[in-house]
Order: sequence, then structure tokens, then C-alpha cells
Amino acid sequence: MENKDHIKGWGIDADAKNDPTYPIKKKLDKKDQTGKTPEQQPKLVEVLTSVERPSLSAVFGDSVPPSGVSGRIRRFAFEYGEGAFLHWLPLIFADRVNEIEGIVDDIKKGAFPDILSERGMKASWKYNKTGVIKKVVLLSLVSFVTIRMLSGKK
Repeated sequence: MENKDHIKGWGIDADAKNDPTYPIKKKLDKKDQTGKTPEQQPKLVEVLTSVERPSLSAVFGDSVPPSGVSGRIRRFAFEYGEGAFLHWLPLIFADRVNEIEGIVDDIKKGAFPDILSERGMKASWKYNKTGVIKKVVLLSLVSFVTIRMLSGKK
């Protein structure tokens, strides 16, 4: 074994009492640890799970269970493994659909969201007017072409 004393800081962690994790290691070595798995969080709503890991994780979110069209898209996505495009692309699409569903729910409740402010358009207009103009022109062009195509007029 070669001598590495010439390297500054070499062996600095060799002394257990100088190791910042030493108290934790000492605590973990105690015999009073039960080794039992903690009680599982209760599943009160539908929670989507991966086909690779069908069991629930120890902690999971249940504040917004899948619902509506976005929920159906999410259920479809979870039929595929996490390595497949048919898992991730529908989930991204479901997020966009859920955003629209949220706006519709707000309007149903009588609360009209300030979509431009929430999307940061005031700041974009203040600091990047040309970018906003480009987006508006592009959106208008795409909308016009889509309407023309759907109406069947040539």
C-alpha cells in the first residue's frame, strides 16, 4: 500500500470521532431498533401506480385524485411502463387538459380567472414585447389555418 500522507486532507475522515455522521452511526448500531416497517399511509382516494411498482409508496399525494378527461388520460398513461412514450406524453397532455378543466371549474363557480396575469403575460409584455407579439401572430395563424381546415373550405 502506497503512502498518501503527502496529499493534503488525506485520511481526514479516518478518525470516527471526527466524522460528522459518527453520532448517527452510533445511534443506528443500538440493539433497540425494531426493524419493523412503519404503518402505511391510508389510501382514501384513487392513487395511480406504475406497472413496474404496483404497490403504493410509503408516502403519496392524495389531494387531487384523477378525475374528468385528464383523469382518463392519466389512467391510460399508467397502463404503460415508465420507459415508454405512451406513459409520459399522455401525462404531459393530461396536465394541459387539467389546466383547462380547472379554468372551466372556476368559471362554473363564478370566479373568472385572470389567465393573462397567471401565465405571466404582464411581465412578458413589459420585458419581451417582441416575443409576445410573435406568439400572438403565431397563435392567430395556427388558429386561422385550423378553422379553415375544419370548416372544409379551400
